[in-house]
Amino acid sequence: MDARFLERPKMKRLLDLAGMLLLYVAAICSVVLVPQLRATPAAGGASPAESAQDVYLDKCAVCHAKDGSGNTVKGRKLKVKDLRAPESQKLSETEMIEIVSKGKGKDMDGFEKELGKDLIKQIVEYYRGLAKP
Repeated sequence: MDARFLERPKMKRLLDLAGMLLLYVAAICSVVLVPQLRATPAAGGASPAESAQDVYLDKCAVCHAKDGSGNTVKGRKLKVKDLRAPESQKLSETEMIEIVSKGKGKDMDGFEKELGKDLIKQIVEYYRGLAKP
């Protein structure tokens, strides 16, 4: 340490150290937290850069699987139907949008407030496309 620092009264040294510590913590927070805050989507919708596929993979694939088969640990436990199967595909677009918007039963949450109608429609179009070879 600098000898001039040690010559200062003890309380002044403590205040200087506290100030440096506060600056250090603020610098760490700005490096760690600010980028995360910028990446967080605004309330009421997904980030504009997120595609229907991104949202499906983030929110739906945990149960429905990446390929729509429902072949995941959680999907098998909940007996999730294969989205590619004719039984699922015969549902109208309106019925599918309603399920994604409002949820289904006690195990599937609705996403209308979080994602909005336009993105939900795109997600339905995306997983309908999973049935095509």
